[in-house]
Amino acid sequence: MTLDACTELVRSQDPERFGAVLVADPQDRPALMTLYALNLEIARAPFQSAEPMLAEMRLQWWIDRLAEMGQGKAPPLHDVLTPLWQAWGDEAGRIAPLAEARRRDCAREPFSRPEEVVAYVNDTAGRLMGLAAERLGAPAEARSVVADQALGAGLTAWLRALPRLQPLRLGFDTPRPQDAIILAGIARDALHRAAGSRRVLPKRAAAALYPGPRVPQFLAAVLRNDINCFSEPSGITPFQRRASLARLALTGRWWR
Repeated sequence: MTLDACTELVRSQDPERFGAVLVADPQDRPALMTLYALNLEIARAPFQSAEPMLAEMRLQWWIDRLAEMGQGKAPPLHDVLTPLWQAWGDEAGRIAPLAEARRRDCAREPFSRPEEVVAYVNDTAGRLMGLAAERLGAPAEARSVVADQALGAGLTAWLRALPRLQPLRLGFDTPRPQDAIILAGIARDALHRAAGSRRVLPKRAAAALYPGPRVPQFLAAVLRNDINCFSEPSGITPFQRRASLARLALTGRWWR
């Protein structure tokens, strides 16, 4: 089992993070690629069965393997877990809470308030970016900055995905434009705070902190109520993705 399977999974299903990994220092790429591949597997585990109990059993399998790795036990040969073990070792046990946070997805439980979405994003996208940034040298005193960046980027991604989440009962229980506007405001403010404290983070961590393309423009459109997040997909063109990643590669600027 090699890193190739993880690389192809991230390349095909998470192109923004894939591009950001290519910007990272070569020695950091295996850790990022395996982490992001695992995140994709965990995220889709709840959707491999329409029956909540079966979906949770599939998710639990990942949780159990990560817990075992945290105790120093090598996983069974696997396209994702084997390279993850090689890159993370027993530190992979720290990723288990990221999988635990997906139990809500198994239950198909929609959100009733923006605050619930914020908590969910902190537990998913927030944990993911936190692990990645720490691996790329983010110091302990920068945790709140990384958390702000992760919240802003994670809420933006969640709002962009909302047209797909609503039919799956993973969006809001009742579509209210004001809730989307509230979340966009929280995301904008969090990204602004992170940008203001960017100097506490090393340049090496830029690949882990990349929020995706055209984030300020999207949030501004939501705040102006120019986009109906519940029904209007907000796509990113290949040109916009390439331009955004080129900017990251050339300048190392992850903030907005």
